[in-house]
Amino acid sequence: MFAIIDCNSFYCSCERLFRPNLSNKPVVVLSNNDGCIISRSDEAKSLGIDMGAPLFESRQLLKKHDVAVFSSNYHLYGDLSMRVMDTLRFLSDDATYRCVEVYSVDEAFINLDHLPLNALEDFAVRLRDVVFQWTGIPVSVGIASSKVLSKVANRLSKKNKKKTGCIMVLDDADKVQAALEMTDVSDLWGIGRRYARKLKEEYGINTAWQLKHMPMEWARKNLGGVVGVRMIRELNGEPCIRMKDPLEKKKMIATTRMFGKPVFDLPSLKEAVATFAARAAEKLRRQYGAATGIDVFVVTNGIEGASYEYNPQHHHRYFTMTRSTSDTGELIRIALPLVESLYRNGTKYVKAGVMLTGIVPDDALQGDLFSVAVKNQNRALMQAMDNINFSMRDDMVKYVSSGLTRNWKMRQEMRSKRFTTRWLEVYVVRAG
Repeated sequence: MFAIIDCNSFYCSCERLFRPNLSNKPVVVLSNNDGCIISRSDEAKSLGIDMGAPLFESRQLLKKHDVAVFSSNYHLYGDLSMRVMDTLRFLSDDATYRCVEVYSVDEAFINLDHLPLNALEDFAVRLRDVVFQWTGIPVSVGIASSKVLSKVANRLSKKNKKKTGCIMVLDDADKVQAALEMTDVSDLWGIGRRYARKLKEEYGINTAWQLKHMPMEWARKNLGGVVGVRMIRELNGEPCIRMKDPLEKKKMIATTRMFGKPVFDLPSLKEAVATFAARAAEKLRRQYGAATGIDVFVVTNGIEGASYEYNPQHHHRYFTMTRSTSDTGELIRIALPLVESLYRNGTKYVKAGVMLTGIVPDDALQGDLFSVAVKNQNRALMQAMDNINFSMRDDMVKYVSSGLTRNWKMRQEMRSKRFTTRWLEVYVVRAG
């Protein structure tokens, strides 16, 4: 059996945790640069506020109903997410970190094969109550014999919270049938809009229950081959999607950001790319890796002085290094000429990024016959920088090429304080 634990309106719940006065009031959180609505409380959903709606289109509705609006506060959300996941590991007696799979910032799967069926309901209640007590984040729990079915259970548990208490356990055939009959195919995990439309219009399949009874050969031919067969088996309670190792190392590491305002000059563009290269190098060192290739890209949208038209164009340059490295200085040195070759005067730049590829373990690097050996790749220096920046935050130690003012950084005009990760912003409680 599998359980999936999903934090309810996670970003909004994080904001409410330090603003008790917002309990039972509509709250929304915005995307990067305060562009679109990416998280809504139940109260906001009931007002007809759409997911992904642009902020400028929703301002009147938000003001009319006195909706609390926040910029994304990723430092706060990341820290609270870690606390939720650590609580799940503790409650699952997971000393090896293999019983809990962190699926996203607000979702995690738990393998419950060690529990008898009659203990699942009580375990789900304990998970819900203890996570809320220890972290302040409300969660929903769905349990079933496969990951797809557990996602179905979780979704239905949130759909009627008063009846389910945010908990649903599909532990017999009748419960599974009832759940699948209530689930539209478009709401299934792994079925996108195009496939959902195809299933409804071409085959008359509207519910998950109907899809469950389709033949395997039909799924192989019409539902994406092996992926479709796996979906049918999962709907029939046969687990086909394994628990993933959380310690799995990435084969590619990227850092990309939209700019807070369009960038037109080369120095600002180079600052951004140097900053992204440094951030990617930090991620690389966390998994004790070294990169062989670096890809720098920029996104343009028109030229300076022209009327606005959304027509983004991607441009990139790739470089293969003669020896793998995780040295921030070395990666910045390679990245800056690449962005110089991409720059065109008068062009409006709205986004940039750095991708590191060809990642190998940093303790088994191949030497270069034609280059001077760099002993330990400045590991002591890099480790010292990482330790200082992790403890002090805000890039306390950085390369000067990353810039000092960083006027291109994304907008966060309505961001709350980073209550759990900054001493100067820590939550203050005053005695009455």
